[in-house]
Amino acid sequence: MQGRASGGDPKRFRSARRPPACPAHRSLYRSFGASLRYYLRHSQVVPRPYLLNRSCFIAEPDQKYSARRQSPGAYDKALSLWEHRWQPDWVQINEKHTLRELNVCKALLDSVESRPLTEEQARAVICFDNRVQVVASAGSGKTSIMVAKAAYAIHRKFMAPHNIVLMAFNKKAAEELKDRTIRSFKRLGMDGSGVEATTFHALGLSIIGTATGKKPDVPAWATDTSASCEKILMIVDHLKDQSNEFRTRWDMFRMVFGRDLSPPGQPIEGDAWDKDGTPLIKTLDGKRVRSQEEAIICNWLFYNGVHYEYECLYERDTANVMHRQYKPDFYYPDIQLYHEHFALDAQGKAPPQFKDYVEGVKWKRQLHHKMGTVLIETTSHQVRNGGVFDHLARELTSRGVKLDPNPSRPIPQGALWPMKDMELASLIRSFISHAKSNCLNSEQLRHRLDNMPAGSFKYRHRMFLDLIGPIIACWNSALAEEGGIDFEDMLNMAAEHVEQGRCQIAYDLVMADEFQDASRARARLCRAMVQNPGRHFFAVGDDWQSINRFAGADISVMTNFVSWFDHGQLLKLEQTFRCPQALCDVSSQFVTRNPTQIHKKVHSKTPAVGPVLQAFEVCKEQELEQAIKDFLASLYKRVCDGHIPLGRQGTVSVFMLGRYNADKPEPLKRWKSLYGSKIEMSFLTMHSSKGSEADYVIIPSMISRLRGRSFPSMQTDDPVMQMAMPSGDTFPQGEERRLFYVALTRARRSVIMFTVKGERSIFLDELVNDKVVTVTNLHGEKIEEQRCPACKRGVIVTRTGPYGEFQSCSNYPACQYKPPSKNYFKNRKL
Repeated sequence: MQGRASGGDPKRFRSARRPPACPAHRSLYRSFGASLRYYLRHSQVVPRPYLLNRSCFIAEPDQKYSARRQSPGAYDKALSLWEHRWQPDWVQINEKHTLRELNVCKALLDSVESRPLTEEQARAVICFDNRVQVVASAGSGKTSIMVAKAAYAIHRKFMAPHNIVLMAFNKKAAEELKDRTIRSFKRLGMDGSGVEATTFHALGLSIIGTATGKKPDVPAWATDTSASCEKILMIVDHLKDQSNEFRTRWDMFRMVFGRDLSPPGQPIEGDAWDKDGTPLIKTLDGKRVRSQEEAIICNWLFYNGVHYEYECLYERDTANVMHRQYKPDFYYPDIQLYHEHFALDAQGKAPPQFKDYVEGVKWKRQLHHKMGTVLIETTSHQVRNGGVFDHLARELTSRGVKLDPNPSRPIPQGALWPMKDMELASLIRSFISHAKSNCLNSEQLRHRLDNMPAGSFKYRHRMFLDLIGPIIACWNSALAEEGGIDFEDMLNMAAEHVEQGRCQIAYDLVMADEFQDASRARARLCRAMVQNPGRHFFAVGDDWQSINRFAGADISVMTNFVSWFDHGQLLKLEQTFRCPQALCDVSSQFVTRNPTQIHKKVHSKTPAVGPVLQAFEVCKEQELEQAIKDFLASLYKRVCDGHIPLGRQGTVSVFMLGRYNADKPEPLKRWKSLYGSKIEMSFLTMHSSKGSEADYVIIPSMISRLRGRSFPSMQTDDPVMQMAMPSGDTFPQGEERRLFYVALTRARRSVIMFTVKGERSIFLDELVNDKVVTVTNLHGEKIEEQRCPACKRGVIVTRTGPYGEFQSCSNYPACQYKPPSKNYFKNRKL
């Protein structure tokens, strides 16, 4: 059940005087409707309806069932009426209560923060159902309603201060909650010193300490992401020394299986493109091949030191009027062996879209037989079940080829780099975090693997599980040796102690901030803390904002709140005090292209100061810093001239937000010395900017590249993570989209984006296509570009060659696409 118990038109509820028609509802209305001082909770009316006089039901959590005073038929009929028709009266009673509380507690609601709470904020404070989820807009005062709810609960004597806890996800946020609580209570003349503000981790450790008599230690290497990865690499080195089999597995995964395979027949994303726009895959030895499966074979051959040629001309002439010269996939010149890799399944069938493919297979087999050349074959089925490698090893070694596995073989310039050790360690650390958060053991992980969709590259996933098994065992042993635990174990252990009653929780009101960052382990702990009757859980978050995936955050905890907590009121804070309406509209439209986001309509009364979005493009990356400096100089001059009003601190504040720390402009310190008297500047990553705001936001690198730093990042969750995580957000670049929403909504006035010709971010392209921003040069002249249809990142530019001007992609030589020339079409007409 999900609803807005405190929603609706106040006038409609004020005029509703007639009691309900149903006898059960009339009893409910008489008992609570006229003088209810407390919010009528869901648990009071739904789970245990009790039969009283004449089929009348009333809910009292501590009251025992009275005897049936009606026949079973009448009882069942009354119960059915209750189950199907109780909600309108429940809503009506709580609306009357809310209107009364808005009036009675007006002084508190107007004074608890520096400015009076809005009605939607006040309603969220007053709503004291057992489970309440508040979906908040950026800048809508999430912290304010948490602090106000604590003050309201104490003021109305619902509970004592020491029965309230506010939980945050890091120490800084918890300290801010505590400071805000102290200031608000002081403003109200109340004593709220007993209200606790803490982190999930601190609370979890305290619970374990109470339940066991000994608070466990969390080693530093288990908390810091970088230190955790270093610890994993130490474990890997130890396992390599102990086992050649493990060493080979680790090297093979990095070198050959660093990438997943798309399902058979699905279009692939290339690393490079030919002149016709066909995507190509790069290999470790610098080749460009036409399929992911061929790339895996190439990488295996390179890792083993096998000399081969890709798509070389066949030794006999086969070209005719209808066909070009035959080029077998692989040729091993040292042993004069040809090798074709066929896109065939276990039954010898090709993907449906590969027309006449099987006929081509037959032609190649017949040609080799006729010409007396030796051909070996591999298939898609063999690659996907892993059998291809034993097959190739037998075919090659039986003909005298010696395999020489070497993970340190030099990689040619411009080739695909293998997965780095630290990259694989980071993947493993994230996998451990999610697997533990979801309480998944080895057997359950393999069961999840078996149930993955058809087309998944299960052989690769199985290799990963074979790798991670001994690593997790060593990780847990290292923790045990130090008498410690990691955060994921700690949260689950704390939840279990509470679930089993080994630790009694004193909190009647549990509030969680930034709930979009909740992992399943955190959600489990919250659920355990409020499992007893009469407890309240109040979660505040914004699923439109980016989440801490690296810390195990699972957005489905928020979007599936009811399935986690059985029921819940869904309230919304839709008024923002930060962004002007035009920026609210742009950012909302952008992030809600993802249909899984919870709908809300963000509105603002903040006046606009100049254009809310600007975008500037320079010709080369080296020109970005000068462009940003010119903008700051212009802003500084307009502030000095009085054309731009000063901000809250007597200056104009500017955030420079980067996708990465490396996006920080080097001259920032020098710019501060030049313009710091009027402009307060600071650099933050988009992730770390959550909860902060500034007058202006500058995004210095709205750039999408084929390689290197890009925004949005082209890196996606490795598919092996599906074994450790629930099915989550599958929308393309969903997390990067939420991250850009965070960047856009930090601004009180305007967002200014900078990009480079031929490397314009696809997010910026989307805003341009939506006609909400125009990209200009520094002189304000509009820039029009034609995006390359092949790589979809570069732009079509005019070049000069030996035969005159021609057009090609700006990403040449990685993308060699050339649009057909006008002369080509003229000649075709002739």
